[in-house]
Amino acid sequence: MIKLAVPKERHENEFRVSITPDCVSSLKKIGFEVFIEEGAGNGASFSDKDYKNAGAKISKHIKDLYQNAKLIVKIQRPFKSSKINEFNLLEKNSCFLGTIYSSRFKQDFTNLKKEDINTFAMELMPRISRAQSMDVLSSQSNLSGYKAVVDSASLYNKAFPLMMTSAGTIAPAKLLVIGAGVAGLQAIATAKRLGSVVFCFDVRSATQEQVESLGGNFIKVGGEDSGESASGYAKEMSAAYKKKQAVLLEENIKKMDIVITTALIPGKKAPLIITKKMVKSMKSGSVIMDLASEFGGNCELTEHGKTIEFESKKIIGPFNLPSSVSQDASRLYSKNILNFLKNSCKEGKFLDFNWEDELVKGTCVNKVKKGR
Repeated sequence: MIKLAVPKERHENEFRVSITPDCVSSLKKIGFEVFIEEGAGNGASFSDKDYKNAGAKISKHIKDLYQNAKLIVKIQRPFKSSKINEFNLLEKNSCFLGTIYSSRFKQDFTNLKKEDINTFAMELMPRISRAQSMDVLSSQSNLSGYKAVVDSASLYNKAFPLMMTSAGTIAPAKLLVIGAGVAGLQAIATAKRLGSVVFCFDVRSATQEQVESLGGNFIKVGGEDSGESASGYAKEMSAAYKKKQAVLLEENIKKMDIVITTALIPGKKAPLIITKKMVKSMKSGSVIMDLASEFGGNCELTEHGKTIEFESKKIIGPFNLPSSVSQDASRLYSKNILNFLKNSCKEGKFLDFNWEDELVKGTCVNKVKKGR
C-alpha cells in the first residue's frame, strides 16, 4: 500500500481539507493507505472519528504524518513559519498535489524544486472534456460564484426580488456579472433565483447563449473577434476593443445595484475593467464584489481581503470564498483528486503516475529525474 498523507491546512483563512471521509474507501481500493493529520478536517466539519470510521489512520504528530509518505495531498502549497516548515518534512522523490500558482508564489515553488519533489499544480488541469471531473478551478469557482451573490445580498441594503406590498412596490435589484466563466455563470443562476434582474458582460461572444439560457441579459461589444483563446479562456483584447468596452460599461454600470467581477487571464494580472470614474457614477449603496482581487482585481479601488467604502459604495476583495463554504468545497476538491489519481491507475491499482498522460503532463510543474 502507498502512504497518502493529508496535512492540516495552515494558511490564513483556509478551512478546507483536501481529502474527505467519503473518498477514503475509494482511495484504499486503488492502493492507498490514507493518513490524516489530527484535526485536519475540523474546519470543514469532518471529525477524526469520521475519518477513522471511513478507514483512515490519524497521525497526532506532523512528522509521523510525513514520514514515508509517497503522496501528499493539500489544497494550498506547503506551509512555512518560525514553528513549522512543511518543505523540510517532505521526503525526496515524493509527490505533492495541491494548488501551487508558481508564478505568484515563486519562492515556495523554488523550495519544492530544491527538495526534489514531484510537484503537481492542480490549477493547471487541461481544459478538455475528460478532465472535467478533475478540474479543481471549476469546482471551487462554482462555489465562489454562488457565495459572491449570497455575500453581496447580505451587504446590499435593499431587497433582491420584486415585491408588491400594500405599502408599495419594491423594484428588483439589477445585478451585473463581468465574466461568464464557471463562477460568473453560477453567479447569474444564483442571482436569478434570488429574484434580481441579471446582466452579463464577457469578451467571449460564444458565452452569450449560456448567459441567456440562465435568464441573463448579455451585454455585447460589437466586433468580429470571438474573444476566446485556443484553450477556451478569455484572451487579452486590443486597445480599440477596450475603448469600446469602457464606453459600454460606463453606460450600463451606473444603472446597476450589484456588480460581480470574475474576469481573469491565465498567467497574467487580472484585467482592470472598472475605473474609479465608473464607481463614482454608481448608485449610492451599490456593491462591487471583485472575485479577481487575489490577482490584482478588476476594479481600480479593490484591495484583496478588504472591504473599501467609497462615496457610499462598497468594494469587496473577498479572501478565499470557497473556504467560506468549506464542507462542500472540500468534498468537491477531494473528488477532483480521487478522479485524478484514478486516471493514473493501471489495471485498477495506483503504482506510479502515468507520465505520458496529457493530464499528468499538464499539471506536473516539477518532475524529479531518476537517480537523484
